[in-house]
Amino acid sequence: MSVFRLTGADTIKINERLLTDFPSGDICKVTFATDIVTVKTGKNGNAIYAGNVAGNQATMELRVLRGSDDDKFMNSLLSGYRNSPTSFSLMTGELVKQIGDGQGNVTNDTYLLTGGAFTKLVEGVSNVEGEIEQAVSLYTMQFASAPRAIA
Repeated sequence: MSVFRLTGADTIKINERLLTDFPSGDICKVTFATDIVTVKTGKNGNAIYAGNVAGNQATMELRVLRGSDDDKFMNSLLSGYRNSPTSFSLMTGELVKQIGDGQGNVTNDTYLLTGGAFTKLVEGVSNVEGEIEQAVSLYTMQFASAPRAIA
């Protein structure tokens, strides 16, 4: 029996603000750079498994239209961090992918991100040969955790 998946109508929030000013292509990416467990095998095949809590950390790359209301919102958060890192309120984030089954049923695949801070500044470029990326601001943030829920 075939299985079908329809995607679209995803939602992205930062600090409870619904973001909508997106360019083409990948607009939000949540990745995990570190393993959640380390395995070490020794003599006679004995193995040790050690949980690695750093594996819960997630990186979010968020692309918004340069100069848009969402860009201004994100830039104000970034400026707040740069002006006073110690008084910065860590960010929350949410990426909800809506997955349809082709029969009218929808499943929400949700990442709930907590404890976020910016890790990179927004880069800029000027191009005269039609490069569309010059109209995009890329925000890179690190979150302490990003559990995934499917409902």
